[in-house]
Amino acid sequence: MELRITTLIGMIGFAAMTRLLPHPPNFTAVTAMALFAGAQIADRRLALLVPLVAMFLTDLVLGLHTGMLLVYLCVALVVGLGSLAGPRLSPRLAGASIASSVLFFAVTNFGVWAMDGLYPMTLAGLGACYVAAIPFFQNGLAGDLFFTAVLFGGYELLRRVAPSLATAR
Repeated sequence: MELRITTLIGMIGFAAMTRLLPHPPNFTAVTAMALFAGAQIADRRLALLVPLVAMFLTDLVLGLHTGMLLVYLCVALVVGLGSLAGPRLSPRLAGASIASSVLFFAVTNFGVWAMDGLYPMTLAGLGACYVAAIPFFQNGLAGDLFFTAVLFGGYELLRRVAPSLATAR
C-alpha cells in the first residue's frame, strides 16, 4: 500500500484509539477523523470505510449501543463535509469542524429523544433533550476543533518532513 495512504489510515486509527483513553465526555476525535479522511483520501469508498471501521473496532471495546447507526450516519456525512473542506488548515476547515459538531449534536440527540424513552415524545421533550446535552456539545465542539487541528496540522508537519506524503488528493 502506498506510504501516503498507509500514513493517513494510521493517523485515523490512532485518532480512533484515543476514544479508549480517559477523556472528558464527548471530547473525542470522532468527527475530526471523519473530516480528515474525507479531506485527505481521494478514493471516496476508502475515505468512508476507514473511519467507519475504526469506529466499529473501538466500539467493540467500548460496547455497542442502540444509537450507533445514527453515530455512523454522522461519521459518513462528516466524511462528505471533509471532501468539501479541503486538505489544509483553513477557515473553511474550521467551519466544517464546527458544522460537524452541530450535525453530530443535532442528529444523535434527536436519536436519544426518539429512541431511548428518556424524554416525552413532544416538542418540549425534544427541547429538554437538547438542553440537557448542551454540556456535552461544548466538550464535543472543543474536541472536534482540537483533534481537527492535531490531525491536519500533524499531517502538514509530516508532509514537510517526508515530501513523498505531499501527493495531491
